[in-house]
Amino acid sequence: MGVRPDHRPVAFFDVDETLLADKSMVSFWRHWRTVWQGAGATGDRDGELRTAGADRCALNRAYYRRFAGVPAHVVRAATHRWYDTYRRRPDAFVAAGLEAVRRHRRAGHEVVLVSGSLRPVVERVAEDVGADEVCCTRQLVSEDGVLTGEVDRPMIGRFKAEAVAAVLAGRGVPAARCYAYGDHDSDLQMLRSVGNAVVVGGSPALRREARRCGWPVLSARPGPLMATGDHHVPAGVNQ
Repeated sequence: MGVRPDHRPVAFFDVDETLLADKSMVSFWRHWRTVWQGAGATGDRDGELRTAGADRCALNRAYYRRFAGVPAHVVRAATHRWYDTYRRRPDAFVAAGLEAVRRHRRAGHEVVLVSGSLRPVVERVAEDVGADEVCCTRQLVSEDGVLTGEVDRPMIGRFKAEAVAAVLAGRGVPAARCYAYGDHDSDLQMLRSVGNAVVVGGSPALRREARRCGWPVLSARPGPLMATGDHHVPAGVNQ
């Protein structure tokens, strides 16, 4: 007997500056510079690449190339240490984003995080907020457990929209019944791929699009994690 499709609406959330108040890749890089010899050789103090004219997919790939040659378990442990400290801050999360997750969970909707950030970070955020699955950039690992510096695909722009489409196809859920939350114009394709788009804070370009389309705009005011209900390990985090 086949698996019955799950027709619950799905709410897709970007992570950085939609749920987390910071850019996690930048914040983690500052921490990484203090724990890994050679991390400072890039000359970039905060990890936010400033390659003129490069698109965000290219920047995402360039960020992960910095970890080439590092054992994957070392990066995972470092991300956990960073996040353990970060999540305790009173301004670590976006209050309206967290409340939106709570509303969807109370309504019985599935929650999926879609992010270009480091997978171990996104997994921890998913566990904290009670998300069901994550779709994020996956670093490639050699046979001896070392990061190659390459990724399968940067979970940015059109790749976010493709991930959303794949999730919905797998569950048999109409896109018109689903939701997406984002803060940057690079989230536009994901936002347009569902029936209910919501902007959190938002870049000027995204806010203009929200006004044009009649999308709600939520405050990006930061706040603490607080309680989000029963925590569980999301089904998709170890796939």
